Parts: sequence; structure tokens; C-alpha cells
Amino acid sequence: MAADLNTVTVGGVTYSKADYDAMQAAKGSTNRMNDALDKDAFLQLLVTQMQYQDPLDPQDNSEYVAQLAQFSSLEQMTNVYKSIEEVSQMVSNIDTSVLVGQLSSMIGKDIAWTQETVQTDASGKAVVDANGNAVTTTTDFVGKVKGVSIVDGSPKIVAESNGQTYQVEISEVRQVGEADA
Repeated sequence: MAADLNTVTVGGVTYSKADYDAMQAAKGSTNRMNDALDKDAFLQLLVTQMQYQDPLDPQDNSEYVAQLAQFSSLEQMTNVYKSIEEVSQMVSNIDTSVLVGQLSSMIGKDIAWTQETVQTDASGKAVVDANGNAVTTTTDFVGKVKGVSIVDGSPKIVAESNGQTYQVEISEVRQVGEADA
């Protein structure tokens, strides 16, 4: 009788496929690529399968070739995925750089913006209405652009109004130039 081929050995410990899957699920990984068996595990499974096959009824060579083709395809897809992630990051960095350059031309100009703030009670919890929605307050500001900053990877305008400095989201800007409160 051939050995059970539905096993995975990690760090010298052999798990059944079900136990390995349960262990991976329990890790709660946020990256789906890490949840799948990697190429080393795939090759290890293939070698184990070859090692423990029934000598009286060996697996057909075409099945091994098909598995190797699947492995090669998986590896190429993984490489493409990694390349796309790198290109996406580069595009994001370029977009941020261009935006910072454009926002820098606003330094010294008047600006008007609106900020929405969630109301909180004395304990710091958000106040909600009868429908369970957070109660917000909208405040209009007029000031002068003093600079541009990047906070958590997102460009923001540094503006001064009535002696106070504010970090203004780009989406909050209503007007640039002579502000009409």
C-alpha cells in the first residue's frame, strides 16, 4: 500500500493536508499569496509522491510532466503578480511626487476648505443619531497655504487660519485664490 500522499512536511514535522490547511487558516494571514503552498512545498510534495509511489503500479510519466507544467505555470504567475505589485508601487510613488509638485505651487495662496468632524461625548465616543449614524459638524475655514506635507503616504496641504496650522485633505479644498468665506 502506498503512503498517504496528502501530507505536508514543514520544519521536520509532517501534517495531513487537512491539518496543514487548518493551521494556515488559523494564522489569519492577510496576504492570500502566503496562504497557498509555495513552490518549495509543491516540489517537496512531488518528490514525496514519487518516493512513495507503488512500485507495482507506478504513476504514468505524463502525469509528472503535467504536474511540472502546472508548477512552472504557478511560478510564472507568482512572478507576474510580484512584478505587477512593484509597478503599482512605482506608479503610486510617481503620482504622489507629481501631486506634491502641483500642490507646492499653491504655497502663499489663499485657500478655503471645509472640514467635517465627528461629534464625541465626554468619554470620547462618537455621538450617533436615531438611525445609528455618527453626528458630524461641518466647519468652513479660510487661510493661507504654508506648505505641503505627506502624512501616512498621502499628500496634505499645510494651511494657516487665524494663527492655527491645519493639515488639509485635498478633498476638503473648496477654493484656491482669493477666498470668499
